[in-house]
Amino acid sequence: LTDVNTDQQDKGQQISLHIDRSAASRLGVTQALIDSTLNDAFGQRQVSVIYTPLNQYHIVMGVAPEYAQNSEALKNIYLSVPGGTKVPLAAFSSYRQTGRALSVNHQDQFPTATVSFNLASGISLSTAKQAVNQALDKLALPTSIHGSFQGTAKEFEKTVKNQPWLIVAALIAIYIVLGILYESYIHPLTIISTLPSAGFGAILALLAFDTEFSIIALIGVILLIGIVKKNAIMMIDFAISAERTDGLSPDEAIRKACQLRFRPIMMTTFGALLAAVPLAFGSGYGSELLQPLGITVIGGLLSSQLLTLYTTPVIYLYLDRFQNWCGKRLNPNIKPPITKESL
Repeated sequence: LTDVNTDQQDKGQQISLHIDRSAASRLGVTQALIDSTLNDAFGQRQVSVIYTPLNQYHIVMGVAPEYAQNSEALKNIYLSVPGGTKVPLAAFSSYRQTGRALSVNHQDQFPTATVSFNLASGISLSTAKQAVNQALDKLALPTSIHGSFQGTAKEFEKTVKNQPWLIVAALIAIYIVLGILYESYIHPLTIISTLPSAGFGAILALLAFDTEFSIIALIGVILLIGIVKKNAIMMIDFAISAERTDGLSPDEAIRKACQLRFRPIMMTTFGALLAAVPLAFGSGYGSELLQPLGITVIGGLLSSQLLTLYTTPVIYLYLDRFQNWCGKRLNPNIKPPITKESL
């Protein structure tokens, strides 16, 4: 951490008065008498009001201003005890000058002390957060003191917690849309099955280039979800259409889809991949912000392209057989679809 600062550094001065209760008791002085006398001297207590025909004046009790400017005024304070005896305040008390915060900051109705910092060169916010937590653990703070991150660190903490839910929400939205499009509960799973390979490739690429998984990298993963699944959509859409309109078997339909859709799949993949190259290897102003996005997209596309061309047809066939098996179990009287082979 660098430039560590706190709002507790600037403090005002105050006089802390310590009362020796045993000595005060021997002299016949009570704590209530001490409080009342100090309040009369320095508390600016209103004791009366003078009313005139045109105005009214509040009477405030206190010592003269010249006697309230420094701590030496405490030596001139005397207390009247029963019997008419006057006891000096200095006979049973002592005072010293101490510091005090000029203002008390609050958060959620609790008093707070803020410690701010900047990051050293080459250090990520997650590393700094871990170092701060380790320092708090070593301090062994009492249970009445709680520490939490605010500002950028707090937003980073919230984002890290929400990342898995964002990805799950995106997958659920994709499944619902594809299920409505293909009128099937099974084939959307075939398309979604292409996403793990893309995420695996994106993580490997970030590790290879020693780049942290930042917010920009997360945006790249969400972008990959939209780019990668189009490979499977091109094949599955053609295969389903061939089964329903041409009466082809699932094996023939997916084989024909792979042959006819290979060229557009490669064109769109390389188009997106080459568009991400300037982001990953650019050197202009702000390029370090976009590098995780480009690295994530390139790594995810390379891995998914190599794997999904082989795995998508296999998954399509197995899920199609699973769908037929479930249909037979639920409705044994249902007839299989008519294909050229059955004819």
